[in-house]
Amino acid sequence: MPTINRQVVLARRPNGYPVPGDFRLEEAPLPAVGPGQFLLENHYVSLDAGFRNWMNEGSGDEVLPAMALDAPVMGLTLGRVAESRHPDYVVGEWLMARLCWEEYSVTDGGDFISRLPEPRDCPLSYYLGVLGDTGLSAYFGLLDIGRPAPGETVLVSAAAGAVGNVAGQLAKIHGARAVGIAGSPEKCARLVDELGFDAAVNYREEGLQGAIAAACPDGVHVYFDSVGGPLLETVIDNLGVGARIALCGAITAYNATEPLPGPSNLFQLTARQALMQGFMTHLQEHRYPEARAALTGWLQSGELKNVEYRLHGMERVGEAFCDLFAGNNFGKTVVQLRDDGE
Repeated sequence: MPTINRQVVLARRPNGYPVPGDFRLEEAPLPAVGPGQFLLENHYVSLDAGFRNWMNEGSGDEVLPAMALDAPVMGLTLGRVAESRHPDYVVGEWLMARLCWEEYSVTDGGDFISRLPEPRDCPLSYYLGVLGDTGLSAYFGLLDIGRPAPGETVLVSAAAGAVGNVAGQLAKIHGARAVGIAGSPEKCARLVDELGFDAAVNYREEGLQGAIAAACPDGVHVYFDSVGGPLLETVIDNLGVGARIALCGAITAYNATEPLPGPSNLFQLTARQALMQGFMTHLQEHRYPEARAALTGWLQSGELKNVEYRLHGMERVGEAFCDLFAGNNFGKTVVQLRDDGE
């Protein structure tokens, strides 16, 4: 067992979009395992845009506390129990947990721990992507709130990201048209050519409202939103009657340095008899087995693809997180810390 634990700490609070200098790689002594605790040997770190929110000063809420400066950055990891003094966890178990960006973590099991199924039906990294929080968010948000029906049009923001690409694929599985919004011609082409979206719109180009209207000629019946801000306002003007909006995230707000204006056209929700509802995936933990069984079935049938942007090594974790906001990723972003034999 090594004696050193490499970890990435929050060196300063990001001002707007995060940059590599906001993070610092450090070495610390390997933590000791006390009674009722176990040591997790992390094999993967998951990079998730939503954690940017809790890097801000005073950002703690009922979900998570604000991250502390000069402390390991909070995030999701996947690893194997290497040592245990906990009655419920044994050496060799594979777990997902909300811990920190580090090679080894000590926990008492209270950090949103989730066991991987045995035997596993998919590679390990899938449990941070299409079978992890991102895939689960797409499943619950799209199917519980969006409720796409055959022939309806589902519009997905951040469609080339970890959650959005799954939401679009699930729309197709349920017989709907899938239209993605992404930030480059290359990403738009991949959504259509590789993932089966019916159309894709580049939000960086002029005439976004007209482009959405052209891609959704019957109006938007379901909008799966991870962006918020001006894009949400644009989409509201393109809603069909009885539309449903599932609010998964608000990427535009995470990096804002001053309060953002809200949509000015909310009356359109009344006029078009539309529903707009947010959701928190972790509140559906009792339904994770249902969701993972369905997602696994679609993976095995070939109807659903796991799309991954993978880097290697603890020294790449901060860079990988910044890539989320620079638009360098396509699909789920993970950093592999060690060989997992798969």
